[in-house]
Amino acid sequence: MAENILSWASAVLRITPSRWHELTGALPPALLARQPKEGEWAALECLQHLVDTERWVFPVRVEHILAGRDFPAFDPDSRGSKTSPAKDPSALAEMFAQLRLKSLEVIGRLSEADLGRTALHAELGLVTLSELLHEWAAHDLMHTVQAERALMQPFIQRSGPWQVYFEDHFIK
Repeated sequence: MAENILSWASAVLRITPSRWHELTGALPPALLARQPKEGEWAALECLQHLVDTERWVFPVRVEHILAGRDFPAFDPDSRGSKTSPAKDPSALAEMFAQLRLKSLEVIGRLSEADLGRTALHAELGLVTLSELLHEWAAHDLMHTVQAERALMQPFIQRSGPWQVYFEDHFIK
């Protein structure tokens, strides 16, 4: 898959903002902000986290690796969605889209020769640029799925006998 990571990751990262534009443009803010369970992130918190990581984590780490500089771990509980107040959902989705455009420019400058470049992550040790791109795409998809799962909860809870079909998605 190494030969495809630049195109595959770019494709995933390119579509994520449009998914969030659709969600925030169509769904009521109260549903987006609804926590599925105590301690679980609401959809809006997932979006805020994506904004935070777009601003402070992924493109910054790419630049660190390209420069051969080590980088710290990111703690979302001390910086980001836990400390930033949630904004209007549509405005937050637009902020994410603008940040992502800049990130895609960074990725667009990468070549296959860059994929093996390394740096030290403060907690994980030596990482490659290829591994970071894989993680970035998976992170986007994970938090979008997490948000959609949070959005499902009020519907699953009131689906009566059909609840059994959602067993894998019900947050207990």
